[in-house]
Amino acid sequence: MTASAWGLLALFLAVLGVLAWPVGRFLAALCNERLPRWMQRVEAPLYKLAGVQHAQSMHWLRYALALLAFNAIGAIFLYALQRLQGWLPLNPAGMTAVSSDSAFNTAVSFVSNTNWQGYAGESTMSYLTQMLGLTVQNFLSAATGIAVAFALVRGFARRGDGGDGGQGKGLVGNFWADITRITLWVLVPISFVIAMVFAGQGVIQNFDGYKTVNTLETTAFQQPKNGPDGQPLKDDKGQPVIEDASTATQALAMGPVASQEAIKMLGTNGGGFFNANSAHPYENPTALVNLLQMIAIFLIPAALCFTFGRVVGDMRQGWAVLAAMTVMFVIAVVVLTPAEQAGNPLLAPLGVDQVASALQSGGNMEGKEVRFGIDASALFAAITTAASCGAVNTMHDSLTPLGGMVPIVLMQLGEVVFGGVGSGLYGMLIFAMLAVFIAGLMIGRTPEYLGKKIEVREMKLISIAILVTPILVLAGTAVAVIAGAGKAGIANPGAHGFSEILYALTSAANNNGSAFAGLSANTPFYNGLLGLAMWLGRFAMIVPVLAIAGSLAAKKRLPVTGGTLPTHGPLFVSLLIGTVLLVGLLNYVPALALGPIVEHLVLWK
Repeated sequence: MTASAWGLLALFLAVLGVLAWPVGRFLAALCNERLPRWMQRVEAPLYKLAGVQHAQSMHWLRYALALLAFNAIGAIFLYALQRLQGWLPLNPAGMTAVSSDSAFNTAVSFVSNTNWQGYAGESTMSYLTQMLGLTVQNFLSAATGIAVAFALVRGFARRGDGGDGGQGKGLVGNFWADITRITLWVLVPISFVIAMVFAGQGVIQNFDGYKTVNTLETTAFQQPKNGPDGQPLKDDKGQPVIEDASTATQALAMGPVASQEAIKMLGTNGGGFFNANSAHPYENPTALVNLLQMIAIFLIPAALCFTFGRVVGDMRQGWAVLAAMTVMFVIAVVVLTPAEQAGNPLLAPLGVDQVASALQSGGNMEGKEVRFGIDASALFAAITTAASCGAVNTMHDSLTPLGGMVPIVLMQLGEVVFGGVGSGLYGMLIFAMLAVFIAGLMIGRTPEYLGKKIEVREMKLISIAILVTPILVLAGTAVAVIAGAGKAGIANPGAHGFSEILYALTSAANNNGSAFAGLSANTPFYNGLLGLAMWLGRFAMIVPVLAIAGSLAAKKRLPVTGGTLPTHGPLFVSLLIGTVLLVGLLNYVPALALGPIVEHLVLWK
């Protein structure tokens, strides 16, 4: 990596650490239900209007049912909004109804915090659909993930006695209170500040109709005007009459972009207002906005590590989880950036200059914005796939084979390298419990984590949570490469085409949302297949996690003894990283060998 790439990475991590600390502290207060009185007075009418007993803690099963019902209703509402948008207001471009299969895919996508987009936003969605449907679900899906993380952290923190007198019986908090407080006091205020900064930097925010403008081509090509006889006409001074040879125009999409862009990043959603996503100058106009977008993606996932440490009463635990995430993330960046800086060896014999200089970024600039270059593009690609965001400022399909494999691997690890808001933390804690179980087997002791025994019930649930996404990814990829409808969407047959399908299923099942854009996925086949993968990838993991939270909440916290495995030092961080890499990635090695690995070997011979 170049010095500039190291500098950008160091700046990013430094700013992230400074901002994540106070956010994590406030999230801990929300998790512990310790809000100032004025906040409680603001909330009270909302709970009364909804008929919610917010102070009553829920059993994990009731919490899960409330969560599932809430998100199912959101999906139905978003589907209906897309189908009816042609008859609804705030539609200056006259968008018609979205097709049934695309509406289904999009509804599931945004409710599951995936934000996979098989459509071009500026030519498909009205302003009302973008705001009332997509942006609202950006808030609510993010709040859902954080709520699940809160429930699991409470499970570790509570000292249940298993009887009626304590906090046992699997009580993990109140879902309605959690999702209200997270949205009202965290997501909305921070998103407002980010949106204002974005708008000040040039991200558009309006309700104007689309603007038709003359392109540069209109005045770039002029020629003499000929008469009926084919001879050039002349004016009264004998000069040739000049006319424009081109009348090219372009429709520039407008809309309320800054407000959606802020929560798109903060909530690790990723769905862009425009088809080009964060490569579009109306979404990501400056280097400062690009940096702020990257920081926003990791802000809450990093902050939740500090929240975890505070709530369980041992900040070292939060630092250990954060350290494991950071190490894996830095390794990913160190692999991805040089792969793109190396360029494309097939262009060298053609005399293409790919050396970085004062006049060019150098390296593999295909599919990248010149204003961001290799360093910022590679870092953004690693961040957006380490978190379950899916926003892109470069086309991942144009990455080198090795560079493209890094985003795939980051997703296949289970979206735990910081991961999505909430989902990154609870996913990493699942691996942490698996790590202590493996360590317990090696030393012949009953595994425990933070004073809670990890027993048969927890291990069964952990196995389900870990195996859901590999089954969805591998089975879905197999179906797509066998089915004729699946192969029809491949634009690049061979190893790269396989990588495109593998990437799509990996992105959907892990609720990321980014894509190798060479795959034509806006078809009934892929809309249905990916929609199913997104829904199960989200909620078939959330339910076991909540069951684990309930089981842990009912357990007594055991005192630390001389035989307790320390879970806060370098040894445990190494064990945790090894567990994530071994278990999270081992399932995918054959598939990776068929796609990006063989493509890399062919490219570099």
